[in-house]
Amino acid sequence: MCGATFSPLQFSHAGLSGARRKGEESHNQGEESHNQRERPHNANTKLGSLVEPESNSLVEPESKGGQFVSQKWRAGMRLTVNGEARDLNIDPNMPLLWALRDVLGLTGTKYGCGMAQCGACTVHVDGQAMFSCITPVSAVADARITTIEGLEGRVAKTVQDAWARLDVPQCGYCQSGQVMAAVALLTRTKAPSDADINAAMNGNLCRCATYQRIRAGVLDAAKML
Repeated sequence: MCGATFSPLQFSHAGLSGARRKGEESHNQGEESHNQRERPHNANTKLGSLVEPESNSLVEPESKGGQFVSQKWRAGMRLTVNGEARDLNIDPNMPLLWALRDVLGLTGTKYGCGMAQCGACTVHVDGQAMFSCITPVSAVADARITTIEGLEGRVAKTVQDAWARLDVPQCGYCQSGQVMAAVALLTRTKAPSDADINAAMNGNLCRCATYQRIRAGVLDAAKML
């Protein structure tokens, strides 16, 4: 979605209204799903195979500011996030995004749509860009997860420097996802073509439409590598 090579989004009045209705429905469904997750666990709640923690080494969201896991019965999950192994008392089906934001407090990864349609929730899983809003924690239990807070290395610094130098962000909400996608691209392709950039950044939307600056940032960073 970056640059002049993309076809501009065109909405008729009816199409825009339909998109707005779908967005409102998605928002309402997301709130309902979120509220369901916040309900305290009880004997009638079925979350699959649950285990009782044998020690207090697991992260307890009541003391960490989380919302989902406040009772003692939960499935124990170990995630490796930003190079650190973290044991969490969480439902294995919880989206990775909620584990990062609500349990671990890593709020640099953003919620945008909950349907893998915008890219604001992009993280790296074993170095590959992935949408965390639709990825259950059980799918990444043995993987290396990197969020914007833990992004480091030459490629990451070069991209971040290019973003700052060219003043890429406008409102900034989508930019952690944009940076994560750009770093993943330049890690595997040091001199990307326009087609490479299009393919890598296509899933990351910018409501401020800073696509020209995003593309310029990717190309500027590539020249520095």
